[in-house]
Amino acid sequence: MTDAPAQDLPVTLVIFGASGDLTWRKLVPALYGNERKGRLPPRLRVLGVARRDWSRDFFLERLRDGVARFGGGSVLTGVHGVDEAAWTRFAERVDYIRGDLEDPADFARLQAHLVDAENGPADRLYYLATAPEHYGPTCANLAGAGMAAEGNGRRRIVIEKPFGHDLASARELNQLVRTAFREDQVFRIDHYLGKETVQNLMVLRFGNTIFEPLWRSPFIKSVQITVAESVGVGSRAGFYDGTGALRDMVQNHLLQLLCIVAMEPPVSLNPDAVRDEKLKVLRSLRPMTVADVARDTVRGQYTAGASGGEAAVGYLQEANVPPDSGTETFVALRAHINNWRWANVPIFLRTGKRMAERRSEIVIEFADLPFTLFPDAPRQPVNRLLIRLQPEEHV
Repeated sequence: MTDAPAQDLPVTLVIFGASGDLTWRKLVPALYGNERKGRLPPRLRVLGVARRDWSRDFFLERLRDGVARFGGGSVLTGVHGVDEAAWTRFAERVDYIRGDLEDPADFARLQAHLVDAENGPADRLYYLATAPEHYGPTCANLAGAGMAAEGNGRRRIVIEKPFGHDLASARELNQLVRTAFREDQVFRIDHYLGKETVQNLMVLRFGNTIFEPLWRSPFIKSVQITVAESVGVGSRAGFYDGTGALRDMVQNHLLQLLCIVAMEPPVSLNPDAVRDEKLKVLRSLRPMTVADVARDTVRGQYTAGASGGEAAVGYLQEANVPPDSGTETFVALRAHINNWRWANVPIFLRTGKRMAERRSEIVIEFADLPFTLFPDAPRQPVNRLLIRLQPEEHV
């Protein structure tokens, strides 16, 4: 018996941490939205794995609540409410099994469950929607149970940010992942890169003869990248307090946006070619001294006040936040890229929670005119290219 072609195999999406906030708010509403649009593979199954002793029916009730709150509206589907027919189709794909990510025996039981359910060769995608400390043990247990090896289908693993909490821990985690999986089996993802406007940034830059000649010093005066959130930490306080705005947003989302704005044209759209150009930007970032940090960075916490017309508590009053926490919920910094294209152009990165409005944007501010024809104007005209990522996407 020979294996069926890879593209003809059924697919099992295994979500580890399926009882958590990421699955409830993001993953399942997105999957449901694609079901509603007819975009899911016909033989895709979704298996949730978590420590909670839930029944399949209770798991589906929680998922449906998440879809009603976050996936049934116009953002994903263009239609308000839950489409009962689409939900029924999607629910038929979903199953749940209890499992402890630290227990090898549970992975052996999970493997037996999958083999029985798949009843033949199948591709598998493992999605780690878990706390970061579970990434390494999960990879090790997947390998130990024979679940990383290919032969009866492809095996891929998706790892969300944050990938470690510093350079040493990131390298250690990378080694653990590579021990279990080949590099081409691993997807380290940043969901910000899936936004349509972010994907269109490269088209704007490299498919536009208007902008490309001016996309450099001295024609650009500054670059400003802002990701402002109007919400507080909510139910993520346990995770957030050990992370903070700098690790949660700047070192992944904002730096990825900066790389796309500042990178040189890649030789192709091959992922490795794009990554190589991004890496050059990161290597060109000017290292910050202690004096630079004092002068060019600001950290803060939100305090009690009003948000959206309603009273809101301060960060230190949020549930599961220590009363003496020094974790930042706002950070702003000025960075510099030491290369010919961006010499002497300040890069401003800003992000925070409980801001006045929800807004993500990139502002390219072009240099001042050498001479103004409007001396009576209250200020010299400013030339800016505004790229809005959310809540509305536009340029």
